[in-house]
Amino acid sequence: MSLLEVRNLKVTYGSGADAVPAVRGVDLSLEAGRKLGVAGESGCGKSTLALALLRLLPASARIEGQVLLDGEDVLAMKWGRLRAVRWAGASIVFQGAMHSLNAVQRIGDQIAEPLLVHGRATPAAARARVGELLEQVGLPAARAAAYPHELSGGQRQRVMIAMALACDPLLIVADEPTTALDVMIQAQILRLIEGLVAEQSISLLMISHDLAVLADTCDRLAVMYAGRVVEEGPARAVYEAAEHPYGRALSSAFPRIGDLASRRAPRGLPGDPPDPADLPGGCSFRPRCPMAVEACAEEDQELREAGAGRRAACVHVGSAT
Repeated sequence: MSLLEVRNLKVTYGSGADAVPAVRGVDLSLEAGRKLGVAGESGCGKSTLALALLRLLPASARIEGQVLLDGEDVLAMKWGRLRAVRWAGASIVFQGAMHSLNAVQRIGDQIAEPLLVHGRATPAAARARVGELLEQVGLPAARAAAYPHELSGGQRQRVMIAMALACDPLLIVADEPTTALDVMIQAQILRLIEGLVAEQSISLLMISHDLAVLADTCDRLAVMYAGRVVEEGPARAVYEAAEHPYGRALSSAFPRIGDLASRRAPRGLPGDPPDPADLPGGCSFRPRCPMAVEACAEEDQELREAGAGRRAACVHVGSAT
Protein backbone atom coordinates (compact mmCIF):
# COMPACT_ATOMS: atom_id res chain seq x y z
CA MET A 1 0.00 0.00 0.00
CA SER A 2 1.23 3.49 -0.86
CA LEU A 3 2.03 5.78 2.04
CA LEU A 4 2.20 8.82 -0.27
CA GLU A 5 0.10 9.32 -3.39
CA VAL A 6 0.51 12.52 -5.41
CA ARG A 7 -2.25 12.84 -7.99
CA ASN A 8 -2.24 15.41 -10.79
CA LEU A 9 -0.49 17.98 -8.58
CA LYS A 10 -0.35 21.46 -10.05
CA VAL A 11 1.24 24.53 -8.48
CA THR A 12 0.85 27.98 -10.00
CA TYR A 13 2.33 31.23 -8.73
CA GLY A 14 0.30 34.37 -9.31
CA SER A 15 -2.99 34.56 -11.17
CA GLY A 16 -4.56 35.64 -14.43
CA ALA A 17 -2.20 36.66 -17.21
CA ASP A 18 0.73 36.67 -14.75
CA ALA A 19 0.21 33.04 -13.61
CA VAL A 20 3.40 30.97 -13.68
CA PRO A 21 3.03 27.14 -13.69
CA ALA A 22 5.80 25.69 -11.51
CA VAL A 23 4.44 22.11 -11.21
CA ARG A 24 2.28 20.80 -14.04
CA GLY A 25 0.30 17.65 -13.30
CA VAL A 26 2.72 15.48 -11.31
CA ASP A 27 1.75 11.93 -10.29
CA LEU A 28 3.97 10.07 -7.82
CA SER A 29 3.60 7.09 -5.52
CA LEU A 30 5.74 6.00 -2.57
CA GLU A 31 5.19 2.81 -0.61
CA ALA A 32 5.73 2.58 3.13
CA GLY A 33 9.37 1.95 4.00
CA ARG A 34 10.61 2.72 0.48
CA LYS A 35 12.81 5.50 -0.94
CA LEU A 36 11.91 7.68 -3.92
CA GLY A 37 14.31 10.13 -5.53
CA VAL A 38 13.28 13.20 -7.54
CA ALA A 39 15.94 14.63 -9.87
CA GLY A 40 16.26 17.57 -12.21
CA GLU A 41 18.10 20.82 -12.82
CA SER A 42 17.44 23.98 -10.82
CA GLY A 43 14.15 25.49 -11.90
CA CYS A 44 12.44 22.20 -12.79
CA GLY A 45 9.97 22.36 -9.88
CA LYS A 46 11.57 19.92 -7.41
CA SER A 47 11.55 22.15 -4.32
CA THR A 48 8.11 23.52 -5.12
CA LEU A 49 6.89 19.92 -5.23
CA ALA A 50 8.50 19.18 -1.84
CA LEU A 51 6.97 22.23 -0.16
CA ALA A 52 3.56 21.55 -1.69
CA LEU A 53 3.40 18.12 -0.02
CA LEU A 54 2.87 19.78 3.38
CA ARG A 55 1.39 23.06 2.14
CA LEU A 56 4.47 25.09 3.00
CA LEU A 57 4.27 27.31 -0.08
CA PRO A 58 3.58 31.07 0.13
CA ALA A 59 0.09 32.46 -0.15
CA SER A 60 0.78 33.47 -3.77
CA ALA A 61 0.85 29.79 -4.77
CA ARG A 62 -2.31 28.02 -5.95
CA ILE A 63 -2.28 24.25 -5.46
CA GLU A 64 -4.55 21.77 -7.24
CA GLY A 65 -4.76 17.99 -7.20
CA GLN A 66 -4.36 15.57 -4.30
CA VAL A 67 -1.58 14.71 -1.86
CA LEU A 68 -2.67 11.58 -0.02
CA LEU A 69 -0.57 10.85 3.07
CA ASP A 70 -1.55 7.51 4.58
CA GLY A 71 -4.89 7.87 2.76
CA GLU A 72 -5.66 11.40 3.94
CA ASP A 73 -5.59 14.38 1.57
CA VAL A 74 -3.14 16.96 2.90
CA LEU A 75 -4.52 19.64 0.56
CA ALA A 76 -8.02 19.23 2.02
CA MET A 77 -6.99 19.24 5.69
CA LYS A 78 -8.16 21.94 8.05
CA TRP A 79 -5.41 23.92 9.74
CA GLY A 80 -5.59 22.04 13.05
CA ARG A 81 -5.22 18.67 11.38
CA LEU A 82 -2.44 19.92 9.09
CA ARG A 83 -0.53 21.23 12.09
CA ALA A 84 -0.77 17.80 13.71
CA VAL A 85 0.46 16.04 10.56
CA ARG A 86 3.53 18.25 10.12
CA TRP A 87 6.53 16.74 11.94
CA ALA A 88 4.50 13.78 13.26
CA GLY A 89 3.14 12.43 9.97
CA ALA A 90 5.75 13.87 7.65
CA SER A 91 8.78 16.09 8.21
CA ILE A 92 11.18 17.96 5.94
CA VAL A 93 14.96 18.28 5.94
CA PHE A 94 15.49 21.59 4.16
CA GLN A 95 18.50 22.44 2.04
CA GLY A 96 20.87 24.94 3.61
CA ALA A 97 20.81 23.99 7.31
CA MET A 98 22.35 27.29 8.45
CA HIS A 99 19.38 29.17 7.02
CA SER A 100 16.85 26.70 8.41
CA LEU A 101 18.07 26.77 12.01
CA ASN A 102 17.40 29.71 14.34
CA ALA A 103 20.76 31.41 14.85
CA VAL A 104 19.89 32.68 18.36
CA GLN A 105 18.51 29.46 19.84
CA ARG A 106 20.49 26.51 21.11
CA ILE A 107 20.10 23.46 18.91
CA GLY A 108 18.69 21.38 21.77
CA ASP A 109 15.79 23.80 22.15
CA GLN A 110 15.10 23.67 18.42
CA ILE A 111 15.04 19.88 18.32
CA ALA A 112 12.81 19.79 21.41
CA GLU A 113 10.28 22.26 19.96
CA PRO A 114 8.29 19.80 17.80
CA LEU A 115 8.19 17.33 20.71
CA LEU A 116 6.69 19.97 22.98
CA VAL A 117 4.37 21.46 20.37
CA HIS A 118 2.90 18.02 19.58
CA GLY A 119 2.67 17.03 23.24
CA ARG A 120 5.03 14.11 22.73
CA ALA A 121 7.06 14.78 25.90
CA THR A 122 7.35 16.86 29.04
CA PRO A 123 10.20 19.40 29.10
CA ALA A 124 12.39 16.98 31.08
CA ALA A 125 11.59 14.04 28.77
CA ALA A 126 12.17 16.26 25.73
CA ARG A 127 15.68 17.10 26.94
CA ALA A 128 16.46 13.39 27.31
CA ARG A 129 14.99 12.67 23.88
CA VAL A 130 17.13 15.44 22.33
CA GLY A 131 20.24 13.72 23.66
CA GLU A 132 19.12 10.41 22.17
CA LEU A 133 18.40 12.01 18.80
CA LEU A 134 21.76 13.75 18.66
CA GLU A 135 23.57 10.51 19.38
CA GLN A 136 21.43 8.80 16.74
CA VAL A 137 22.77 11.18 14.12
CA GLY A 138 26.36 10.89 15.33
CA LEU A 139 26.68 13.94 17.59
CA PRO A 140 27.43 13.98 21.34
CA ALA A 141 24.40 14.76 23.50
CA ALA A 142 26.38 17.64 25.02
CA ARG A 143 26.14 19.52 21.70
CA ALA A 144 22.52 20.31 22.57
CA ALA A 145 23.85 23.42 24.32
CA ALA A 146 25.57 24.71 21.17
CA TYR A 147 24.34 27.45 18.85
CA PRO A 148 24.21 26.77 15.10
CA HIS A 149 27.27 28.93 14.35
CA GLU A 150 29.34 26.72 16.66
CA LEU A 151 28.76 23.68 14.42
CA SER A 152 30.19 22.74 11.05
CA GLY A 153 27.99 22.46 7.97
CA GLY A 154 27.81 18.69 8.27
CA GLN A 155 26.94 18.90 11.97
CA ARG A 156 24.17 21.40 11.29
CA GLN A 157 22.72 19.06 8.69
CA ARG A 158 22.79 16.26 11.27
CA VAL A 159 20.83 18.53 13.60
CA MET A 160 18.21 19.05 10.88
CA ILE A 161 17.92 15.27 10.48
CA ALA A 162 17.55 14.84 14.25
CA MET A 163 14.79 17.43 14.25
CA ALA A 164 13.02 15.65 11.38
CA LEU A 165 13.14 12.37 13.33
CA ALA A 166 11.94 13.85 16.63
CA CYS A 167 8.25 12.93 16.35
CA ASP A 168 8.75 9.54 14.66
CA PRO A 169 7.26 10.55 11.27
CA LEU A 170 6.06 8.10 8.64
CA LEU A 171 7.72 10.10 5.87
CA ILE A 172 10.81 12.28 5.58
CA VAL A 173 11.16 14.68 2.65
CA ALA A 174 14.84 15.58 2.15
CA ASP A 175 15.27 18.58 -0.15
CA GLU A 176 18.89 18.67 -1.35
CA PRO A 177 20.15 17.52 2.09
CA THR A 178 23.82 17.66 1.09
CA THR A 179 23.90 21.08 -0.60
CA ALA A 180 27.22 22.93 -0.07
CA LEU A 181 28.81 20.02 1.83
CA ASP A 182 32.17 18.60 0.75
CA VAL A 183 32.29 15.16 -0.81
CA MET A 184 33.35 13.25 2.32
CA ILE A 185 30.70 14.88 4.53
CA GLN A 186 28.11 14.43 1.80
CA ALA A 187 28.79 10.69 1.77
CA GLN A 188 28.49 10.53 5.58
CA ILE A 189 25.16 12.36 5.58
CA LEU A 190 23.76 10.14 2.82
CA ARG A 191 24.79 6.96 4.65
CA LEU A 192 23.30 8.37 7.85
CA ILE A 193 19.94 9.09 6.20
CA GLU A 194 19.90 5.73 4.48
CA GLY A 195 20.71 3.88 7.70
CA LEU A 196 18.11 5.71 9.80
CA VAL A 197 15.39 5.18 7.19
CA ALA A 198 16.17 1.45 7.09
CA GLU A 199 16.38 1.04 10.88
CA GLN A 200 13.13 2.88 11.59
CA SER A 201 11.15 1.78 8.50
CA ILE A 202 10.55 5.39 7.47
CA SER A 203 9.65 6.32 3.90
CA LEU A 204 11.99 8.78 2.21
CA LEU A 205 11.43 11.22 -0.64
CA MET A 206 14.80 12.72 -1.55
CA ILE A 207 15.25 15.61 -3.95
CA SER A 208 18.54 16.29 -5.71
CA HIS A 209 20.06 17.41 -8.99
CA ASP A 210 22.56 14.54 -8.67
CA LEU A 211 21.33 11.32 -10.30
CA ALA A 212 24.34 9.38 -9.00
CA VAL A 213 23.44 10.20 -5.38
CA LEU A 214 19.80 9.24 -5.89
CA ALA A 215 20.67 6.02 -7.73
CA ASP A 216 22.89 5.00 -4.83
CA THR A 217 20.35 5.92 -2.13
CA CYS A 218 16.83 5.36 -3.49
CA ASP A 219 14.72 2.45 -4.74
CA ARG A 220 12.94 4.41 -7.47
CA LEU A 221 13.72 7.61 -9.33
CA ALA A 222 11.55 10.28 -10.96
CA VAL A 223 13.14 12.82 -13.30
CA MET A 224 11.47 16.24 -13.53
CA TYR A 225 11.75 18.80 -16.31
CA ALA A 226 9.81 22.07 -16.66
CA GLY A 227 7.44 21.14 -13.83
CA ARG A 228 6.58 17.64 -15.07
CA VAL A 229 7.84 14.10 -14.48
CA VAL A 230 9.42 12.99 -17.77
CA GLU A 231 10.71 9.60 -16.58
CA GLU A 232 10.36 7.26 -13.64
CA GLY A 233 11.48 3.76 -12.78
CA PRO A 234 13.93 1.73 -10.69
CA ALA A 235 16.65 4.16 -9.61
CA ARG A 236 19.66 2.21 -10.85
CA ALA A 237 18.02 1.42 -14.20
CA VAL A 238 17.10 5.07 -14.84
CA TYR A 239 20.60 6.21 -13.92
CA GLU A 240 22.43 3.64 -16.03
CA ALA A 241 20.08 3.52 -19.04
CA ALA A 242 17.55 6.35 -19.03
CA GLU A 243 14.81 6.12 -21.67
CA HIS A 244 14.22 9.88 -21.90
CA PRO A 245 16.98 11.98 -23.53
CA TYR A 246 16.89 14.41 -20.60
CA GLY A 247 17.54 11.60 -18.13
CA ARG A 248 20.44 10.41 -20.28
CA ALA A 249 21.88 13.94 -20.35
CA LEU A 250 21.69 14.26 -16.57
CA SER A 251 23.32 10.89 -16.07
CA SER A 252 26.13 11.52 -18.56
CA ALA A 253 27.00 14.86 -16.93
CA PHE A 254 28.69 12.92 -14.09
CA PRO A 255 32.00 11.14 -14.68
CA ARG A 256 31.91 7.38 -13.94
CA ILE A 257 34.58 5.68 -11.88
CA GLY A 258 36.67 3.50 -14.18
CA ASP A 259 35.37 5.17 -17.35
CA LEU A 260 38.30 7.25 -18.65
CA ALA A 261 36.27 8.73 -21.50
CA SER A 262 33.64 10.18 -19.14
CA ARG A 263 36.31 11.48 -16.77
CA ARG A 264 38.15 13.35 -19.50
CA ALA A 265 35.08 14.64 -21.30
CA PRO A 266 31.90 14.50 -19.20
CA ARG A 267 28.96 15.31 -21.43
CA GLY A 268 26.59 18.04 -20.44
CA LEU A 269 23.54 19.65 -21.95
CA PRO A 270 23.64 23.08 -23.61
CA GLY A 271 21.20 25.75 -22.56
CA ASP A 272 18.93 26.01 -19.54
CA PRO A 273 15.47 24.76 -18.54
CA PRO A 274 12.73 26.99 -19.99
CA ASP A 275 11.26 29.90 -18.08
CA PRO A 276 8.01 28.55 -16.53
CA ALA A 277 6.33 31.78 -17.61
CA ASP A 278 7.29 31.19 -21.25
CA LEU A 279 7.19 27.47 -21.97
CA PRO A 280 7.79 26.33 -25.57
CA GLY A 281 4.98 24.65 -27.47
CA GLY A 282 4.89 20.87 -27.70
CA CYS A 283 7.46 18.97 -25.64
CA SER A 284 9.14 21.40 -23.24
CA PHE A 285 12.49 19.64 -23.71
CA ARG A 286 12.37 19.93 -27.50
CA PRO A 287 14.61 23.07 -27.85
CA ARG A 288 17.47 21.25 -26.08
CA CYS A 289 16.81 17.70 -27.27
CA PRO A 290 19.29 16.09 -29.69
CA MET A 291 16.57 13.62 -30.76
CA ALA A 292 13.75 16.10 -31.44
CA VAL A 293 11.53 15.38 -34.44
CA GLU A 294 8.58 17.20 -35.99
CA ALA A 295 6.05 15.40 -33.78
CA CYS A 296 7.73 16.84 -30.66
CA ALA A 297 6.51 20.32 -31.60
CA GLU A 298 2.88 19.27 -31.89
CA GLU A 299 2.07 18.33 -28.29
CA ASP A 300 3.66 17.67 -24.93
CA GLN A 301 4.33 13.98 -24.39
CA GLU A 302 2.60 11.95 -21.65
CA LEU A 303 4.31 9.24 -19.62
CA ARG A 304 4.07 5.87 -21.37
CA GLU A 305 5.34 2.36 -20.64
CA ALA A 306 9.07 2.02 -21.19
CA GLY A 307 9.83 -1.46 -19.85
CA ALA A 308 9.30 -3.27 -16.55
CA GLY A 309 8.16 -0.75 -13.95
CA ARG A 310 9.33 2.16 -16.09
CA ARG A 311 7.64 5.09 -17.83
CA ALA A 312 8.99 7.92 -19.96
CA ALA A 313 7.41 10.90 -21.70
CA CYS A 314 9.13 10.74 -25.07
CA VAL A 315 7.87 10.25 -28.61
CA HIS A 316 10.62 7.69 -29.20
CA VAL A 317 9.44 5.41 -26.37
CA GLY A 318 7.13 2.41 -26.70
CA SER A 319 4.42 2.42 -29.36
CA ALA A 320 5.58 5.72 -30.81
CA THR A 321 9.01 4.37 -31.75
